[in-house]
Amino acid sequence: MIGPPSGARIWLACGVTDLRNGFDGLAALVQTQLSEHAYSGQLFAFRGRRGDRIKLLWWDGDGLCLFSKRLEHGRFVWPQASSGTVHLTPAQLSMLLEGIDWRRPKRTHSPQLSA
Repeated sequence: MIGPPSGARIWLACGVTDLRNGFDGLAALVQTQLSEHAYSGQLFAFRGRRGDRIKLLWWDGDGLCLFSKRLEHGRFVWPQASSGTVHLTPAQLSMLLEGIDWRRPKRTHSPQLSA
């Protein structure tokens, strides 16, 4: 994925979004429900009802970008809240897009003290 510039904030729109919305519909949701400006350079993520589809809306300075992903197996991990937003780091966004639980990532190796 073409990543947003460093410093761009990443927001998850809690709850379920009708993913039939395109550029204009999602931009309107950002302004009305999230009280943010869709053309601010921030990235906004929306999840569908079944949880296997996600759309990302981002203003890159020249125009709105709309990215979409569908998982063939599994679901995108989403907050339980039905409204509002959650802020993510770029690393958490990467995990989310891979279908990994970004809320509680676990290390595969525990470092030990060397004696």
